[in-house]
Amino acid sequence: MTVKDAKKIVKEINIDLDKCIGCRACEVACSAFHARPRYSSTNPARSRIRVIFDDLNDVYVPIRAGDYTPSECTGRHTYTINGKNYKECSFCGVACPARDYFKEPDSGLPLKCDMCESEPPLEVPMCVQVCTCDALTYAEREVDVTVEEPREELEVGLESMANKYGWQRIIESVARMSKKG
Repeated sequence: MTVKDAKKIVKEINIDLDKCIGCRACEVACSAFHARPRYSSTNPARSRIRVIFDDLNDVYVPIRAGDYTPSECTGRHTYTINGKNYKECSFCGVACPARDYFKEPDSGLPLKCDMCESEPPLEVPMCVQVCTCDALTYAEREVDVTVEEPREELEVGLESMANKYGWQRIIESVARMSKKG
């Protein structure tokens, strides 16, 4: 297997909490973009971004939907801030069985931010486009990655045979076959 160095473009939505005013335009735009047919309805429960108010720091916190996890985390602490109770997962972006955030309301399937990938592609995700206070900004950066080139079928087959019969037996069989040909 050959390994080579390559470049990868990483897409990011950066959040500036000092600028977010809690208007939730990002939620509405996201849900409209992902509606079927596109822009036919708005339902923030279908949004892949949620704006949560953090009482402790007196700021709005836009949270993007992350990966799905089939199990709940073990954190079960509750924090009381100004008389209001918060679970430890209040500001988590993961879709999990513990809560309804980032789940499709009708089917219960998990939602994940896909950066509004579409055909034709958008230059900037919808949530960033509608954010008039610049709390959400879009950036792309290039990172170095190591890529393993895929193995050919012959390599995979030989390795499978070697695991089953051993290399010595394969070499002897190939030598026998080459004498016949």
